[in-house]
Amino acid sequence: MTPFSRITGTGSFLPPRRVTNDDLARELAQRGIETSDQWIVERTGIRARHFAAPDVTSSDLALEASTRALEAAGRQASEVDLIVVATSTPDMVFPSSAAILQHKLGIAGCPAFDVQAVCSGFVYALTVADALIKTGSARCALVVGAEVFSRILDFDDRTTCVLFGDGAGAVVLEASDEPGILASDLHADGKHVGILCVPGQVSGGKVLGTPLLHMDGQAVFKLAVRVLEDAARNTLAKAGKTEADIDWLIPHQANIRIMEGTAKKLKVPLEKLVVTVHDHGNTSAASIPLALDESVRSGKVKKGDTVMLEGVGGGFTWGAVLLTL
Repeated sequence: MTPFSRITGTGSFLPPRRVTNDDLARELAQRGIETSDQWIVERTGIRARHFAAPDVTSSDLALEASTRALEAAGRQASEVDLIVVATSTPDMVFPSSAAILQHKLGIAGCPAFDVQAVCSGFVYALTVADALIKTGSARCALVVGAEVFSRILDFDDRTTCVLFGDGAGAVVLEASDEPGILASDLHADGKHVGILCVPGQVSGGKVLGTPLLHMDGQAVFKLAVRVLEDAARNTLAKAGKTEADIDWLIPHQANIRIMEGTAKKLKVPLEKLVVTVHDHGNTSAASIPLALDESVRSGKVKKGDTVMLEGVGGGFTWGAVLLTL
């Protein structure tokens, strides 16, 4: 019998340094850039974000989140037989942050690799881990989203530098006799690469291009609402479910207007929308597992609830996962 996969534990971690909109406005003013708490909140819903210290890497954040997820699942690191890390800000060009995380966990031997789908990364990673469990290639997977986006922000561009933060979220995904991951739907369209990207690369010991984030906010907004609705509806259809079956909607925490717009299109009441963007900012691949862990630990999302996860990011990538916790 083909096993199902089910989330048995969640964990998350935010760097200690919390930067409010007022804090950021003061820092930007020193660069001659004007912004304010009101300006940021009205456009994004963001009130604060967390920035990692200069010597802290994505795998450091991932280790903290992973340790908490393993504890919640009642598992030891030695029981993990697959590690998938979603990140766009890896520790180094190679090896993968997943391999580095594996070593920091004190284990060896199991497959470990990164998934690069930017803000859709966790949805992609969870789908890959689910597939490997269903084929019998793994039984206890650690699936992580971890980012230090503060390293790639252009602090001379107030339209983007106010949006992002650092953090990590993780889940333990295990083989189960009961359905957990019900369905998923993944997509990408490379023709939109220019609207959200970091157009730089390392060559000959130098950085070619621009190693800072570039985004066309209006273009991203228009595309995001449409594709998130499509992915969610496709996923529901695959699972034989309807919008009424969704207990909680946990979208990528990018912008409150995108999130609320998607909920309305899916006819999901706003009280069923999990929102953490106000305190985390956009943490890219970490945003969904961060929001999931916070809602589980607060008691909002409970065992047996049906949850829709959905993300959209540079590439352009997008996707959704429907699961029963």
